[in-house]
Amino acid sequence: MADRPVLYSCAGSRGLRATWAAQEAGVDIDLRILPFPPRHMAPEYLEINPLGTVPMLVDGDCQMTESCAIAHYFATRSGYTDLAIAPGEADYAHYCDYTYHADATITFPQTVYMRFAIFEKHKGWAEAGEAYAKWFEKRLVKIEQRLATREYLCADRFTAADICIGYALILAKSVGLDDRVPGSLKTYRDRLTAREAYKQAVAREEAGRKALEE
Repeated sequence: MADRPVLYSCAGSRGLRATWAAQEAGVDIDLRILPFPPRHMAPEYLEINPLGTVPMLVDGDCQMTESCAIAHYFATRSGYTDLAIAPGEADYAHYCDYTYHADATITFPQTVYMRFAIFEKHKGWAEAGEAYAKWFEKRLVKIEQRLATREYLCADRFTAADICIGYALILAKSVGLDDRVPGSLKTYRDRLTAREAYKQAVAREEAGRKALEE
């Protein structure tokens, strides 16, 4: 791992989980911001990632395309850090569960909502978009209950699970679903986005986005 890991992403996409995790973990990455959607706007990217999706991490022989997995990878790349919870440690099972829950259960309906209600609105699928918006709202109950008595999801500290879940709440605000987010989760989101590493990650992605426009 002599060379810096290369992270391909689009500003504000699920790749923000990876950029943020790298900042929190102190991993020096080569961040390469692509135009959205890269499979159409940067077709040469398909030679690197045939899926055409972001994020994409290349670290030596390692290639990863799942944002939550990359966040966990950065948290453990050089050994377990406070960003991760190790097997045998209290809340290890919860850490695994919430890290996977973030994309599989919470971000998934958001992306379908975005397709139906935003990107392909002209096709008349608004009703389907509304159904997925309700799905997203209902799936927040597990997080809301978990955080009713704690500041962070696991082990009384900030971890990659918070990064993964936090991004879903950040995305809700940017795509018009914030009215479905309970006040307690907005407070939790504010706590996460006040972190210096988060601000640095956003700034790095925004700088990359602006460079594309020059």
